[in-house]
Amino acid sequence: MAKKPLSAWPWENLGSFKYAMYGPLAATVMYSWIYEDSYKHPWCVHILIICALRGFMHQLWNSYNNMLFLGNCRIKQQGVEFKQIDNEWDWDNFILLQGLLATMACLMFPSMDDEFPIWNTKGFITLMLLHVMVSEPLYYWMHRFFHGRYLFTHYHSLHHSSSVPHPFTAGHATFLEHLILSMVIGIPIMGSILMGSGSTSMIYGYVLGFDFMRCMGHSNVEVIHGAIFNKLPFLRYLIYTPTYHSLHHSDMGTNFCLFMPLFDAMWNTLNRNSWQLHNKITSNSGENGRVPDFVFLAHIVDVMSAMHIPFVNRSFASIPFSTRMFLLPIWPVTLMILLMMWAWSKTFLHTFYNLRGRLYQTWVVPRFGFQYFLPFAADGINKKIEEAILKADRMGVKVISLAALNKNEALNGGGTLFVNKHPQLKVRVCHGNTLTAAVIVNEIPKDVKEVFLTGSTSKLGRAIALYLCRRRIRVLMLTLSTERFQKIQKEAPADTQNYLVHVTKYQAAQNCKTWIAGKWITPWEQSWAPSGTHFHQFVVPPILASRRDCTYGDLAAMRLPEDVEGLGSCEYKLERGVVHACHAGGAVHQLEGWTHHEIGPIDVDRIDLVWEAALKHGFRPVFQP
Repeated sequence: MAKKPLSAWPWENLGSFKYAMYGPLAATVMYSWIYEDSYKHPWCVHILIICALRGFMHQLWNSYNNMLFLGNCRIKQQGVEFKQIDNEWDWDNFILLQGLLATMACLMFPSMDDEFPIWNTKGFITLMLLHVMVSEPLYYWMHRFFHGRYLFTHYHSLHHSSSVPHPFTAGHATFLEHLILSMVIGIPIMGSILMGSGSTSMIYGYVLGFDFMRCMGHSNVEVIHGAIFNKLPFLRYLIYTPTYHSLHHSDMGTNFCLFMPLFDAMWNTLNRNSWQLHNKITSNSGENGRVPDFVFLAHIVDVMSAMHIPFVNRSFASIPFSTRMFLLPIWPVTLMILLMMWAWSKTFLHTFYNLRGRLYQTWVVPRFGFQYFLPFAADGINKKIEEAILKADRMGVKVISLAALNKNEALNGGGTLFVNKHPQLKVRVCHGNTLTAAVIVNEIPKDVKEVFLTGSTSKLGRAIALYLCRRRIRVLMLTLSTERFQKIQKEAPADTQNYLVHVTKYQAAQNCKTWIAGKWITPWEQSWAPSGTHFHQFVVPPILASRRDCTYGDLAAMRLPEDVEGLGSCEYKLERGVVHACHAGGAVHQLEGWTHHEIGPIDVDRIDLVWEAALKHGFRPVFQP
């Protein structure tokens, strides 16, 4: 169906290049700063600053909305999915539009070159009168008109396509709607200025206050407690709430107002359940959260990846992690925050999704990857992990799976430490390594006769070696410890022990095209691999892809079942809908209802069983040999 006039944004095909439209304003400011004694066009500076502050305002609301660990009053319990995030990707189009309109207004009215006073009381009074008497009723009726069949179908339905309210949803609308909204926000400002009572604080305050209210109304978190309205009932007609506006998205024939429910009451469109639902949500604060069925206990990888989490940047969190150089200026700030978290923060709720009526959550231990290798940090990390396990046990969580370094053998024996210390645990502790091993061995093509394995005496390395030798695959096990090699070799069936070969140098694999990296391999060490080698890996962090003539697999992972709901973030460098194998292993443990702890050494006999269970529940391999 062809797009209707003014439904598309003029710069929708420019992508990130749309921000170049701020260039003339920035150039004017720079020219005045460098070559002139004073700014001839001060409004250029103010427009740029206001646009930046508006973007920052929305980012702050995004952060608050996604801080699940605050235990705030969530209105809808669903998560924001990738589709909604993609649809709202250009939520800031309206900031650019209104910046351009403000520029046009300044050019049309030369008096705007004059400096406004910082404060003008008369201007604030005029502004508020124009807002209440013009902007509020104008928005109300225009909003109602856009709910007519034609305008809703071709324009306003885009805004209502977002199933879960979010501050960015406020900006998710068509070009025509934001032109009208620009008029709504512009009338009080221009009216006050033309009456000679404008001020700098009035413009900044109204624009940022307008955005604050719009973000608040589209937030999925209730921020105004019902007790306030119970004590001061008249306030409920003067200021709307996130709950109030959420009802408009579920019952689209009600609650049309901009910010003041008074106008819905005047024209009989106020939803009858507005106050009751608001009281219910705020009175149940801290009690309306479901107990998760499964928890994946992760940790922070590094400073740069910490900037790619939903409550920092929702858009970046929804795509696989990659280093973005333009984020380097805020790297020191992020580091300081993370160091403070090291000192004071507790394990926190990061993300969640739903699978067949079950709630699955990811919690994060506030520790960097490098801290797991500091001897003096081990006790503190184990304490955090133990506290998370005990919390999950008290809550009634069925399974908790330990991610990557949280189950480090040298740290806690793959979770054995906690189970031995608390034998009464009802929550099942799971390292998920059985499925990790299953993913790796099933990635290896059937015609492979020989593999080279680093980290061969680790928990995963041992299981992979024993499994592959049973398949009559020759395993070159790289280790300097003859004793540890022989111990593993003796575990293999007598007729397959000769398939396990002890090697001590990388040169031994110079004719082997299947490498399995369980220990970090430097670019120089990779140089011994023949051309065409494929590197499988289960090492954290992943090895560097230094060979152009070789291929590199990602960390062992599985694609979530297609019926997963509410998923809107990626796990580290994995693509959308893909989770690490230890995450999937814990989920399968819960779905199967297994009652044992999966800790300590991997039971090689269960590798095929766990793999088949994962496939049965809809998990799919990412890499097909």
